[in-house]
Amino acid sequence: MKFKSRLILASSFIPLFMTVAANQPTVSWKLFTNEDGQCIERFIVNHADSVSRLCFTQLPRPMKAISEGDSIVEINAGYYYLTSADFGTNKDDIIIDVECEWPLRSISEGPEAFHALSKDGSIIPVALFKKQSMIEAALNDEKWMKWVIPADSIYRLNEKIAKGKAPGPFDIAPSFKKIKLTEGTYTPGSPVKTALIQHENPEYYKITLTPEFALIEGASKKAVKMGVRMLERRLITTDTKSLPCVVIEDWPDYPYRGLMIDIARNFQTPETMRHIADLMADYRFNRLHFHITDDEAWRLEIRDLPELTDIGAKRGYTTDSRDFLPDIFAGTGDPNNNLPTANGHFTRQEFIDFIKYCDSIGISVIPEIESPGHARAAIKSMESRYLKTGDDTFRMIEDGDSSQYTTAQLYHDNLMNPALEGTYRFIGKVVDEIASMYKDAGVELIGIHLGGDEVPEGAWDGSHSANEMSEKFGLEGRHALQGEYVKRISRMMKERGIPLYGWQDICTDYDDAFHAEVAPTIGGMNCWVSPHTIEDNVAIKGVKAGYPVIISNVDYFYMDMLYTPHPEEKGLFWGGFTDELQTLSGYPDIICPLDGSEKGKVVGVSGQLFAETIRNREDMERLLFPKCLGLAERGWNNSPTYSEEDFNILIGTKELARLTNTGTEWHLRQPGIKIENGKIFMNSPYPDTEIHYELNGLNPALIGSSIYMSHINI
Repeated sequence: MKFKSRLILASSFIPLFMTVAANQPTVSWKLFTNEDGQCIERFIVNHADSVSRLCFTQLPRPMKAISEGDSIVEINAGYYYLTSADFGTNKDDIIIDVECEWPLRSISEGPEAFHALSKDGSIIPVALFKKQSMIEAALNDEKWMKWVIPADSIYRLNEKIAKGKAPGPFDIAPSFKKIKLTEGTYTPGSPVKTALIQHENPEYYKITLTPEFALIEGASKKAVKMGVRMLERRLITTDTKSLPCVVIEDWPDYPYRGLMIDIARNFQTPETMRHIADLMADYRFNRLHFHITDDEAWRLEIRDLPELTDIGAKRGYTTDSRDFLPDIFAGTGDPNNNLPTANGHFTRQEFIDFIKYCDSIGISVIPEIESPGHARAAIKSMESRYLKTGDDTFRMIEDGDSSQYTTAQLYHDNLMNPALEGTYRFIGKVVDEIASMYKDAGVELIGIHLGGDEVPEGAWDGSHSANEMSEKFGLEGRHALQGEYVKRISRMMKERGIPLYGWQDICTDYDDAFHAEVAPTIGGMNCWVSPHTIEDNVAIKGVKAGYPVIISNVDYFYMDMLYTPHPEEKGLFWGGFTDELQTLSGYPDIICPLDGSEKGKVVGVSGQLFAETIRNREDMERLLFPKCLGLAERGWNNSPTYSEEDFNILIGTKELARLTNTGTEWHLRQPGIKIENGKIFMNSPYPDTEIHYELNGLNPALIGSSIYMSHINI
């Protein structure tokens, strides 16, 4: 398979080709300055005679308008509107400059989803007429260019990782444990026999290929299914005429091999999630940690609580979140616009069908109900219920609470109150409804994820009920209050026989009495930050306190981090940069070295795909693939297998082609460039590739397929 890698060597202020209705408001945007501590964004608005506010979404940051007569208001974290004294006039080229804290470093950080509020209160579509290329912005910023990896460094890296060995017919990701070649060849289409056998590992399977048939043996029905899937979907492709006869023995080193997929912030349909589940099964993942609720949306129908989806699954122009949530991340300001990611949810039946399908291919779905933080969608939905009906049964905040806090995502109103009975009635109702869906599906519910992360300082300080609770139980501060919340939820889950999962925050820095009560109820604790110093290592502390730990580190396994610091890459970078070679290097026993005195254990690995920067299915797939293949390797094989070079060639020659055949988008590594003796040399990280280049917007020219000597004269 040939890959076409495009190098943008020059760019300009590019118009977006579109049809704009007569007198439709338009906006152009550019990054005016971009310094270490701040930047200035310029908005140029036309046809604004009917506009009272220009609304847009942008990854949250403090902003202020520079000129008198202009203003910018943060309706909610990440959702803003601009006003100008020139709005409502016939003036063209209305310029509004906005100063923002922190520089912009990626295309994902710029403004988008423009719409306007008219003078009569209706929503007006706004066309994004021009948007400055992030490459141009980078080329005009010396400090930014120092942040981008130099092209000659990528050239040297490509030289190194392109020297891996060509994969054989049984080299796949993740790699098999044992391969023994035998005599003869196996022809696809020959009979496939299956059998159950005894083995201490319930996921052990054995593939025996002979000239007459294939035999798949496994320690469980799921193991047999996995073996059949490996033969039919991984070893046999559309081009496979025959395979060498072989005996393959295979089993995982960890029972938990998961991906966390966030569909709360930006929605993905059941059809898309089935496709992702199929790919997970192909790469031998067995847990889908399903992040279906957060501050920005609630994505699952719950019987008797229609507000959760009528309000919590819709986003549009609002200043009070009473009828729907603010238009964060994507949208048109219209809560009834069925855009790919802004609005939508899983119905009860869709969820039942989805978990049944996942179970049939060996994947257990663990839904996450974020609490007590990251709960704005739930809180606002239940507040709307209370305000419209007077029913305070599930109310999770109280009147007169003067608590002041700011979360990591710049929210000030997203915390369930652990001192209110409505909080526990709500969680209990949701848990029971989820359990009933699994029962109706005939699928085992192996756990529900509590969330529990990022409760900020100042939480509940101004709550009368929380202060009474603290006094009654001798608690001090938000950490102790959260601990009481976790204990009560763990008791609730224990009564229902449902294991509880959570982020490391629910178990960190509590005493032995807390651990003795909570640890036995925990199915898994996701450790997302684990310093390598033994005394500060949260994962080690968790295992020693008796918890089953899931290695989920941001610096290895956050799928939403940028692959590289390139201005046109989508993703975040607060936790560093993560590609398929970084995930390959995430060995659990190095991240969490143990000495054998632990009460708990490391049960596996998890990759996290938070969705702030995702706008469609393709964005999601590119952030996952091939990045998650290194994670799959480490979850299946804790000991070294592929070198970086061999793994890169395996991906470039087999796995990317396979992903293409499944209709999956994927991320392509950058070509490298160096200049020597008046010539530009370009290379690829993969063999048999074509490199194209552009100069000043002219048509791409074919360079050639040599990965070392491709060049043009300058």
